[in-house]
Amino acid sequence: MSLIRKCRVCGNSFETKPYFVRRGQGNFCSIACRAQAMRRGKVVKCSTCKKQIYRKPRLLRLSKSKTYFCNKSCQTKWRNQFFVGKKHTNWRNGRSVYKTVLRRLGREKICVLCKTKDERILAVHHIDRVRTNVDPENLAYLCHNCHFLVHHYDVGRDRGLLKARS
Repeated sequence: MSLIRKCRVCGNSFETKPYFVRRGQGNFCSIACRAQAMRRGKVVKCSTCKKQIYRKPRLLRLSKSKTYFCNKSCQTKWRNQFFVGKKHTNWRNGRSVYKTVLRRLGREKICVLCKTKDERILAVHHIDRVRTNVDPENLAYLCHNCHFLVHHYDVGRDRGLLKARS
């Protein structure tokens, strides 16, 4: 013997056993409808491409800007409106200053301390730690690891590789 019930989500008729109904089950026609009923979040629009996306309550609550994205590509497009080109903090007179100065001088792209040549991890370091001083003698290439060590542990200064200007 089976009962005919209507699905709470889609409204389709389906058969279920009386035993399931007595136990409080038998409310949904499929696992997909049951999963749909368990959702507690909201459908919001992607801030870049306006596609409809579902977000869980936790993600809705944690978003400070209340902007949501369907993927990293859309997020990057949105972020680049604010931090690229003239809006970037290192932008001066049409160029990003630090790396351009070293590139124009023909300085070799190599970490002064560990001698790594991987350009993806090289950053420009201000030897006297004054960011507005873009004198070529004050700039040096450091990898991110060495850059952290120089700023937090003064590595390299003791070996004379990075001399602070007075």
